[in-house]
Amino acid sequence: MRPWVIAVLSYRDLERFWKYKWWLAALVTMNLADLFIFALIFRGIVKRELIPDYFLFLAPGIASIAAFAAAFTIGREVMMELRRGFHHYLLSLPISRLELVFGRIAAGMVRGIIYQTPFLLLLLVLLEPPSPHGLLAMTLATLMIVASMSCLSIAASTLVKSLELQATIRSLLYFLAFFLSNVFYPESVIRERFPEQLYVVIVNNPISLATSIYREVFIPEMVPPTDISANLAKLAIWTLFLFLLGSHLYVRNLER
Repeated sequence: MRPWVIAVLSYRDLERFWKYKWWLAALVTMNLADLFIFALIFRGIVKRELIPDYFLFLAPGIASIAAFAAAFTIGREVMMELRRGFHHYLLSLPISRLELVFGRIAAGMVRGIIYQTPFLLLLLVLLEPPSPHGLLAMTLATLMIVASMSCLSIAASTLVKSLELQATIRSLLYFLAFFLSNVFYPESVIRERFPEQLYVVIVNNPISLATSIYREVFIPEMVPPTDISANLAKLAIWTLFLFLLGSHLYVRNLER
């Protein structure tokens, strides 16, 4: 596998991504609105003994959701290429299937990192800088969450050939990631309100794991202590699983 080929494919996708800069700005604005509106509304409602500052509690969760929103755009690009038959041109290039897969996933990761960076910078501005160990954990979590969401996007988008259906799937997954996670709620409330089996699923999905890591890094005094290493390991398992799933479905559609 040649790294320069993956870099060229990623750069091609990144150039296309910048063409939608106003759409990107709208996405950033939407998520910032989610942060400030929800935080301002619930800051005076949520019990202080449960969450001392809801704004600071919500900010790491919005950073996780941001990775989902941007990385998922690569799925739309993949679906459009398959729909229009552009993948035949890609297959004619002197690159392997594996290089093509890694190139598309790397492109989704770059998109996710670009989009998520303002939210992580906001955390760094609002809160005290984390320790070197915390910065490393944050970096690893960011790389894995954007990789896993890119793979999920590719997997979901290769199953359909309709823009409307793809948008519906994206919205459904976004809804599930938003509300069946610990983005809005502390884990103590989730455990209390949901059945045990569903609680385990909610706190161990990729969005929740990344959010838990960010909170442990930035606001450890507001959340019960968690094992960052264990959460990173779980996130790595999710990333590997979604990579294998996304790669399999993408290659299967290329070779049809």
